Amino acid sequence: LVARHGEAERARAERGVRQAAAAWRPADGDAAAFQAFAVEQFAPAGPALEALFGRLEASLEQLDGHAVEVNRELSRFAQLDLGPMQPVDALLAAHDASAHLVDDLFDGKVAFAALLNFPLSSLEERLRDGAGWTRRQWAEARLAGRFARRVPADVNQRIARAAAASDLYVAGYDVYAHHLLGPGGERPFEQGKRLLSHWNLRDEVKAQYAQEGGLARQRLLARVMERIVTQTIPRAAVNDPTVDWDPAANTVKAAPAGTIEGGRAPRTAPPDGAREPDTRYAMLLEDFRAVRAADPYSPAAPTHIARKFELEREIPEARVVALLEEVLGAPEVRRVAEVIRRRLGRPLEPFDVWYDGFRPRTRFTEADLDARTRARYPTPAAFAADLPRLLGALGFAPEKAAWLAAHVEVDPARGSGHALGAGRRGDKPHLRTRVGPDGMDYKGFNIAVHELGHNVEQCFSLYQVDSTLLAGVPNTAFTEALAFAFQARDLEVLGLGGPPDPEARRLLAMNDLWMTYEIAGVALVDLGVWRWMYAHPRATPSELREATLRLARDTWNRWYAPVLGTRDSPLLAIYSHMIHSFLYLPDYPLGHLIAAQLEEHLSAQPPGAFGAEIERMASFGSVAPDLWMRHAVGSDVSAKPLLRAAARALEAEAR
Repeated sequence: LVARHGEAERARAERGVRQAAAAWRPADGDAAAFQAFAVEQFAPAGPALEALFGRLEASLEQLDGHAVEVNRELSRFAQLDLGPMQPVDALLAAHDASAHLVDDLFDGKVAFAALLNFPLSSLEERLRDGAGWTRRQWAEARLAGRFARRVPADVNQRIARAAAASDLYVAGYDVYAHHLLGPGGERPFEQGKRLLSHWNLRDEVKAQYAQEGGLARQRLLARVMERIVTQTIPRAAVNDPTVDWDPAANTVKAAPAGTIEGGRAPRTAPPDGAREPDTRYAMLLEDFRAVRAADPYSPAAPTHIARKFELEREIPEARVVALLEEVLGAPEVRRVAEVIRRRLGRPLEPFDVWYDGFRPRTRFTEADLDARTRARYPTPAAFAADLPRLLGALGFAPEKAAWLAAHVEVDPARGSGHALGAGRRGDKPHLRTRVGPDGMDYKGFNIAVHELGHNVEQCFSLYQVDSTLLAGVPNTAFTEALAFAFQARDLEVLGLGGPPDPEARRLLAMNDLWMTYEIAGVALVDLGVWRWMYAHPRATPSELREATLRLARDTWNRWYAPVLGTRDSPLLAIYSHMIHSFLYLPDYPLGHLIAAQLEEHLSAQPPGAFGAEIERMASFGSVAPDLWMRHAVGSDVSAKPLLRAAARALEAEAR
């Protein structure tokens, strides 16, 4: 190559040949075949390299984007509320059209062409040198980086099957609240309320702070969540409106005919009182075993834990843990807990980790908020039609709001809702939202505004980034942070107040710290469970259950019992993300930290600047996390803005 292209190409040639040879297998050809390939495909700097870069950029966008569309269509009936599922829907949802993509690109030698011509980089190099890279260098790093691992298609397909199975399990895990019985056999909840675990159960706990008699209902819901994570919940109590369940006594019986929702016929035989047979933990083990099968093909990051932190988040695990523990141990947490105790007028209980009384929306009853959202959004189509106005209320200029609305598709979700991004220009991100038969309730609206934040980021970071190889944001925590910024403004969208006044900002600062405190412990449990599974790869579901409960209780006793007063609570293990999202949960507290940094910056901007600033930030693309943050707000990822805001709020509270 040097003889053909000159001494100036020596460094590139040596690096490229080394990278390509490392991934070459005997099935790809012998030494002569490799040499012939390298001579043919190496592009010297200049027009030839520019043309190669352009070809790969455009082609990979099409391959990725159409795979996203195919998968979206195949999972359509499993993920969307389009009537009863057919048995084949689960099989279709488990198919991954992109499972063979990287394998095929290696087999067809496209991947080798990329490795031969563009540089692989380590996390250490990206963090050390990335601030001095050009945008083109970052695009080249992302291009080569996608071929850093050569995972066989059957392993990717197994991961897709595990993801689809756990997703279906979680999406169907409802508890009919009207069929929860109190100590005296009373029904504390109205008919028709179906609570998805964990999202709706948690949000119902939050809603009850504003309700008369809410404490008894909160205690009942906390017991439900404990039964789920300990797997002592009767399997007959899951997603069945023909069964009444007393969570305290843990007994079930047939529900009377007049209480049964959905046109279901009453039971003719007593329900089976047997507990759910550790299905939750069997699902988690299959997730682990599926992704562990990819370990041998990722020498630079040989565990799923390493890949999540070093390849996906690009923030070292130790730094993430340190950030979370900085929040968990902050003195401001105890001071916020004391404020909550005074407000409630009682000792705190474990479910108060979800205290929601700082939110401005608690001035309104849940019934009032539900009435407003149901009247405005009787269907997903009504929510879609209102997107231009909604985005305008958030501060986007009319033409930008119209552009965004035209680029977002709204679908009815079976689960709580999610945002599904597009992979190519010309396609649209999809907003999946849950709308009941009588319209969208407030909890659904709050989630939908959060998901809209994801969709807006997805539009800007795909359509307005300078290279589609840089599409997206540094990691999931960043898109979560942007979504939190939207979610925090949901009442403005409903016309129930303008930008937060000083009093509201004070409440929100305490609320943000409390939410981050809660989810930081959940994230540590999620990480601890994955560490345990790697240490015990042959564990049974029951062994994993006991290990998870032990980790949850130990984490609780270290960081929460000193603040909330009760020991040995397992509630930190309730999050459904643990089962279907493969070590996703650390992104949430990271997202809160990043959101606090964004809010500190956004609050210093002139009125009406929200939309333009979100666009500026999101269109910077997928570069290293600290580099993105410096562009966005002028500093690295940090917990300090969150703690500063809480400290200021507590000082004002004391006055």
